[in-house]
Amino acid sequence: MIVRWSVPALPEVLGELGIARPLLVATSRWDGLVELPFAGRWAELPSDRKDVQSDADGVLAIGGGSAIDTAKHASSLSQLPLVSVPTTYSGAEWTASFGIRDPGRRIVGAGAGARLAGIVYDVELTLNLPRSETVGTAMNALAHCAEALYGNRTKRSDELAVEGARLISQSLPRVVDAPHDRDARTELLQGAAAAGEALGLAGLALAHAMAQALGGTYGLPHGAMNALTLAPALRYNAQVVPDAVARFGRAIEPRSVEDLARLGGFDRLRDFGIPEDGLSAVAETAAGRMGNKRNPRPATPAEIEELLHGIF
Repeated sequence: MIVRWSVPALPEVLGELGIARPLLVATSRWDGLVELPFAGRWAELPSDRKDVQSDADGVLAIGGGSAIDTAKHASSLSQLPLVSVPTTYSGAEWTASFGIRDPGRRIVGAGAGARLAGIVYDVELTLNLPRSETVGTAMNALAHCAEALYGNRTKRSDELAVEGARLISQSLPRVVDAPHDRDARTELLQGAAAAGEALGLAGLALAHAMAQALGGTYGLPHGAMNALTLAPALRYNAQVVPDAVARFGRAIEPRSVEDLARLGGFDRLRDFGIPEDGLSAVAETAAGRMGNKRNPRPATPAEIEELLHGIF
């Protein structure tokens, strides 16, 4: 994977990969960010469209998780190399798997097989990210760190997870207090990048399974759902892999997951209009997701429903 840390490096990255006419996946918000010849553009995000231009020689995603997941779908369909320019902290740029959402943000499919080739980070692209998206996507990244510590672990994924958790927990409160603080935003982006790489190595677990089921069912932001589901997932896994959960806790000291989530106003599921009588169906969906199946001990639908009621 080619990784660079400024948008001006993007043409060089594309050149190294032999990409001259990429399909651009980005909303109009990013018009003018780069001046390149594009083979076509997907601007409605998220999207479940499949019409990849035949003359494209790569895919370029600019945006958050919705843009990058949509671009990964295009890459998997065409087997073209993908370069991502993340503008949030979602970490989607590090995994070849993706969820396919319709314009209403509801999950209509999933897949894998994107050809990840390059990532270009730039703190300038995050300076105007609203508080809810900042905290939500940062909490998503924090969940990547936690789950990497009890997923398909390696020495490298452990190191990345601990470092990512430390950087995110230290920098997120500073970013909330001073959104245009470049040093704090840079530290948060570095933490998210470490978390994303750990995710790519170790995979997802229970918190993400619940967040994906909630967000996919009700069209809710993935980051906000992770902000709420991470704490109960950690409590569940503390019974199964206590050392890993304790290691994560030490990495974010003196803060807690709940305190960090509240920085974005994320407190209870009911605040998002989720009906309590829908939690049983969500739990069934979450239990069948790969993240739960890969959890150190997969949770049953009944156990997941109890966890969801605990944050309702």
